[in-house]
Amino acid sequence: MADVRERDPDEFSVRQWPDWDFWKDGRGNRRGRSMVVAITSLSSLFLIARIAEIDGRADEPLAGTAIAFALGYCVSCLLGPWFGPLASRKRRIAIVAAMFTLGGAPALLLATPAYLTDLTYAIAVGLMVLPLRLSLPLGSAVAVGQIGWMQLRDGRVEWGPVATLVLVTAGLGIVFALNFTIGQLRAAREQVRRMAVTQERERVARDLHDVLGHSLSTMTVKLSLARRILESATDPAPALTEIRDLETLSRQTLTDVRATVSGYRTVSLANEIAGAGVALRAAGVLAELPTAADEVRSELQGVFGYVVREAVTNVLRHSDARACRVRLGRDWVEITDDGTLSEPLNPGQGLTGLAERLASVSGTLEYGKSPGGFRLIARGPSHGEAGQA
Repeated sequence: MADVRERDPDEFSVRQWPDWDFWKDGRGNRRGRSMVVAITSLSSLFLIARIAEIDGRADEPLAGTAIAFALGYCVSCLLGPWFGPLASRKRRIAIVAAMFTLGGAPALLLATPAYLTDLTYAIAVGLMVLPLRLSLPLGSAVAVGQIGWMQLRDGRVEWGPVATLVLVTAGLGIVFALNFTIGQLRAAREQVRRMAVTQERERVARDLHDVLGHSLSTMTVKLSLARRILESATDPAPALTEIRDLETLSRQTLTDVRATVSGYRTVSLANEIAGAGVALRAAGVLAELPTAADEVRSELQGVFGYVVREAVTNVLRHSDARACRVRLGRDWVEITDDGTLSEPLNPGQGLTGLAERLASVSGTLEYGKSPGGFRLIARGPSHGEAGQA
């Protein structure tokens, strides 16, 4: 059974024709627009010869009117490719209809089917601004009509004008298609550039949140502890110890911020567990932590380090927990505490960032209230799933 997938709306497809909105932005797209008009104008120069040919039939009663229509058609061949692609749907139809009227009038007024060859430019503009399901049948109808009219009038077909109609139209259509493809590629490249900038901003914001949130929470706890020591004891030694730890932590945080901005920061699960122990003990929270993180798969060490960091930060900032427990498995990490939330649960940037990090390694994040407090568990892909990825 065929695999039917929903098409990405941003994926390039001929169904996007005739969406020329990319011409609205960019100097390069303006050059492409000018090139299309220039090629159409140059190829339509032979309409001057057509006007001269009609002028040679000045003795016929409608020759002057036919020349007027031909002159109007020359002007429309210049304006149609410039204004048509960015016009509304109704105006596009009106532009194509006006070009067909102006281009086909001399042939009808002078009863000369060979003059229908001039409609090649109207057909080409129709190919440019109308859906292919409309423009292709329209062009085919003109060619079939010209052949039928010649056959009915003269009993034979002059294949020269018909071949000119088909070949010139095809040539202009190819030029439009190439310009359309180039414009779409330029627009896609610009979109990729914007997405790269946006993703980098999101990465920096997420990493800064992780670094500063945890570090500032730990600093706050240690500052509070140092203040209480200084207020209640005469011996400043314990307070000085906390202040020295604060100095070390602030230097490390500054290093982490610089590494985050430059994109070279790495996270160690073992270091995060050790840092969690320091922060929890400073806050008076009983910490039950694993002694080693070697059993965790290497590809999950970094992301699980972020999980431990964010979970402990939330315990310090949003909970009145007295005990916190971190458990590790080969492809999972669980953090539980016995506290109650001091405010309604809000995923915020921290938990959202964790979910995004885990999703990048095909992992999942679960969190919520538990019978004894709060529980957060992160799972990576199982060994079999990792092997299939």
